[in-house]
Amino acid sequence: MKSEHRLPPRRTVLRLAAGLGAATAVGLVARDPGTSPGRPATPAAGAAGPPAAAFRSRPLAYRLRPMTGQAPPRYRPATPPVRTRPFEQLPDIGHAMVLSFDDGPDPLYTPHILDTLREHDVRAMFFLCGEMANDNRDLVRRISDEGHTVGNHSWTHPLVTKLSRAGVTDELGRTSEVIEKITGAGPLWYRAPYGAWNRNSFEIGAAMGMEPMAWTVDTLDWTVPGTETIVRRVRQGAGPGVVVLSHDAGGNRAQSVAALRRYLPELLDDGYRLTVPRRL
Repeated sequence: MKSEHRLPPRRTVLRLAAGLGAATAVGLVARDPGTSPGRPATPAAGAAGPPAAAFRSRPLAYRLRPMTGQAPPRYRPATPPVRTRPFEQLPDIGHAMVLSFDDGPDPLYTPHILDTLREHDVRAMFFLCGEMANDNRDLVRRISDEGHTVGNHSWTHPLVTKLSRAGVTDELGRTSEVIEKITGAGPLWYRAPYGAWNRNSFEIGAAMGMEPMAWTVDTLDWTVPGTETIVRRVRQGAGPGVVVLSHDAGGNRAQSVAALRRYLPELLDDGYRLTVPRRL
């Protein structure tokens, strides 16, 4: 499937109309393996299936309504005014980092990533493409059951800035819908394919109760640069509040799997706490 970075510019956050303010606050907690992750639901998808031929003809209004009483009790939904740019890092969290994986789940690579995370008792964020989630439901359940944060990465990984509001609603809504059917809870975070955001995506995502998450460190693992290069990029970019972007699908991700096995224990040895965000 497509990667975040195949359509230039890769990490551009589009300027939006004035008048939009800040949304809900965000904090971080390390997941206790003995507790529930508050299951909400990875750059951003496994080996892609065929793209959808067209949007559904019937209107889809997934949670385009007040979220009171529908979100897990400890979360506050994102309500207007919405954000004008995504989270790119998470400050004030101490010596902690966030690992994130896009484009899955993929039956070949995602299980190995999950095994490594479980071995080190670490939680991560997985931004799933709806078509991949729909085809790999057992993997979606495993991601959620093992305490990871499941995010929305659209249904077919389109360039969202080229879509109408109805198109954005369909891409995000269908994905949230299938994630909720599989895990029992809709996602609370989303990531725009290619890192391309616009006002429509911010507003529609907020109306569906989701916050936008980008990244700080891009491993560029989709270019298959070599395991050593991926490890070096993560180690050089490591720092408090950093969000690392990798992929567990969308092509050959063997290097991404091997790199995680290398840099994860090294980060832990350096005293980093690998955690996931929690909406306050």
